[in-house]
Amino acid sequence: MKKIAIILLVALLVGALSTAALAEADKPFAGTELKVYNCYDYIDEAVLDIFEEETGIHVNYLNYIDNEALYTRVSTGAEVYDVIVPSDYMIERLIKEDLIAELDLSNIPNLENVLPSLLDPTYDPGNAHSIPYMWGTLGIVYNTEMVAEPITSWTALLDENYAGKIFMMDSVRDTIGLALKTLGYSMNSHDEDELAQAGEWLMAQRDSGVVGGYILDQAKDMMANDEAAMAVMYSGDALYAMDKNDKLAYVIPDEGSNIWVDGMCVPKSSQNKEAAECFINFMCRPDIAQMNMEYIYYSSPIKQVVENLGEEELASTAMNPTDEMVARCEYYNDISDVAYLYDDIWMDVLM
Repeated sequence: MKKIAIILLVALLVGALSTAALAEADKPFAGTELKVYNCYDYIDEAVLDIFEEETGIHVNYLNYIDNEALYTRVSTGAEVYDVIVPSDYMIERLIKEDLIAELDLSNIPNLENVLPSLLDPTYDPGNAHSIPYMWGTLGIVYNTEMVAEPITSWTALLDENYAGKIFMMDSVRDTIGLALKTLGYSMNSHDEDELAQAGEWLMAQRDSGVVGGYILDQAKDMMANDEAAMAVMYSGDALYAMDKNDKLAYVIPDEGSNIWVDGMCVPKSSQNKEAAECFINFMCRPDIAQMNMEYIYYSSPIKQVVENLGEEELASTAMNPTDEMVARCEYYNDISDVAYLYDDIWMDVLM
């Protein structure tokens, strides 16, 4: 009996050790800490809890205000991050400056879930350095009961009938970009004369008294609360506002606009590249992407999430723009060689 008991005890111990070994194999990066640097309020933090539980990796989630702030932190080495989420044009710049690592796509099999239209982008051929996180457009949200007729053009932002009730974005690229587009130029213009004309357009708008302010996140709440007639806004913020106020509509103006993609990247300075790729792969999982989309209100790059959209969401310009709408939009490219021109114009506009 003693021999049987010993044999059973040994079997139990071997079984326990095998189970522990399997658990360890399932969590090869357990105990690792990842620093994830993303924009404010741009993730459902419940997915971070799921990731930590499934992998044993701890996520230190940090926030930045805009792409330029992210660039400053990454380029100066002020802090080392493992995953960053910059926009397309900033990804291009970070690649040029050799600040982000080439990804091992074999560690990111969920890349197969990404919409084909968002793969192999011009700013990162072959997705060698970035995987799409969210995407959307830039447009105008307007209150259909405050505005006399449907808006179709950026020139509506000059309408003095809505003096003090039109809100612009506190964003260099977006605000100067829409002025360039209104004038028939590329939002990526490097031409000094074109940029000067865009600056004059914006200063004339400001001086006319139509602009109630240059803001960002506050716009969605102001529109939701009937405090503004119209505001320039990203499509995800537009969806948030429209969900709270059924009098609101979103338009991508006829002149065209920006289509943007925010991507997940690994800085070269990261010491946890494989664990970072594990995180990126996790974020491309359909159930996780679905949770994230429902929280953030931005368009998901994951095919299965798009296939699950309801009729109302499919018909939404903000959530699911038509091919024709997308065709008149353009990605932002890196304009760092003429950034000083943009900055000078922006300072003049805000004076």
